[in-house]
Amino acid sequence: MQPGPRPRAAVVLPGTGSNAAFAKVAFGPCVSGLSIPLIAVEPDPRRVIESYVTAMVDASQRYGPILVGGISLGAAAAVNWAIEADATAVAVLVALPPWTGASGSAPAALSAAFTAQKLRDQGLDSVTAEMRASSPPWLADTLTASWHQQWPDLPAALDEAARYGAPTLDDLSGCTVPVGICSAVDDPVHPLAVGEEWAARLPRAGLFRTTLDRIGADPAELGNGAVTALAATGFVL
Repeated sequence: MQPGPRPRAAVVLPGTGSNAAFAKVAFGPCVSGLSIPLIAVEPDPRRVIESYVTAMVDASQRYGPILVGGISLGAAAAVNWAIEADATAVAVLVALPPWTGASGSAPAALSAAFTAQKLRDQGLDSVTAEMRASSPPWLADTLTASWHQQWPDLPAALDEAARYGAPTLDDLSGCTVPVGICSAVDDPVHPLAVGEEWAARLPRAGLFRTTLDRIGADPAELGNGAVTALAATGFVL
């Protein structure tokens, strides 16, 4: 395997309702050996996708070719941008892809829309307490911090996520950028079937399968798994 074009920076995007701190934890270790700047994007809850695109465009204009990565919603946004900017995006690291094309009845989209309405009806403290009671500690701690950061605009951010159009099957088929995908085999919100579908349709893609327990023990599993999958395409960072 031959090394691919060298990225001059890495831009990583968090998932729905999450924040830059978690994206940095997930992708920082796998990028650290590249000796390039890591830009973990803090989403603007009033314009989440626009803030993601702005960060990727700004980084590419400043540094040149970049590595992009994302979790869930951030993964969909990263691939969409890489398809449009394939001369600038060196490769994409995808963690927990949420759905393909229109969000429709995808579990992650339904969850975002449901949570947005509960937040409007019950308030931040009540919904956060419910979330903490039903989530593993690592996820509960991450979302508690990010939800407070994004309040009071969090419901709007969740609604935006629920409506977002991920890459379609045709989009994926036309992607010229190598993509490494990390999916969890036991994640009901980000089904393994989505990762398998993306890997099957992308011309240059690899898929790494993991579990929620392994991600909970070390969130860097997401980035490391995506890098392992990327190497399977023949692309070496």
